[in-house]
Amino acid sequence: MNISVKDAARLLTVSEKTIYRWIKQDIIPAYKINEFYRFSRPELLEWATSRRMGVAVDAFNEPESGLLPSLSEALESGGVFYRIEGRNRDEIMADVVTHLRLPDEIDRVSLPKLLIARENLASTAVGHGIAIPHLPSTNLVHLTRPTVTLFFLENPVDFSALDGQPVNILLTLLSPSLRLHLHLLSLLGFVLQDASFLKILQNQSSREKIFTALTAAESRIKVN
Repeated sequence: MNISVKDAARLLTVSEKTIYRWIKQDIIPAYKINEFYRFSRPELLEWATSRRMGVAVDAFNEPESGLLPSLSEALESGGVFYRIEGRNRDEIMADVVTHLRLPDEIDRVSLPKLLIARENLASTAVGHGIAIPHLPSTNLVHLTRPTVTLFFLENPVDFSALDGQPVNILLTLLSPSLRLHLHLLSLLGFVLQDASFLKILQNQSSREKIFTALTAAESRIKVN
């Protein structure tokens, strides 16, 4: 928690007054330590990215190179799974982890607990019956590439979504770095506003139709 209000304002390219207003409204992830407000940089960037807010140009600078992957590539790595079973959120998370394509070094026993802890901090439900469970990259040091895994649930489950709708679609995002994590989270935010792609998901269409619709949705991002 080493980001001050001044630092947060610079990172999000807003005034300190705006930061304090968001704190008062309880809409920004902030921590009060010894009478001062502090922020976690990864949490702050994730919060801003999920809301498609502008951030400082150097916000995502990390010592890594190479092209950023497309969502289609990340989903190809993660895969698509149907009829995931569970009577509640925690049971769903346990079943989800058994399907994830992970290196042997990743602790599959602890992973459901970490995902549940993240949900308890703040629901990853984004509306329309969709949630995006994910973890900070610090928990996934053994990953070599990011993955997005699509799960269709057998029965809708309560994820405490703001729109009140139960969730029946999960897009689980796992990434080895903050830069890749925020890149894919941002892309998900865009494509989930694409009516054609959203309809394909809600219809639980075939893998072929999903990838075709996702590629088309990503191309529209580049055009816009």
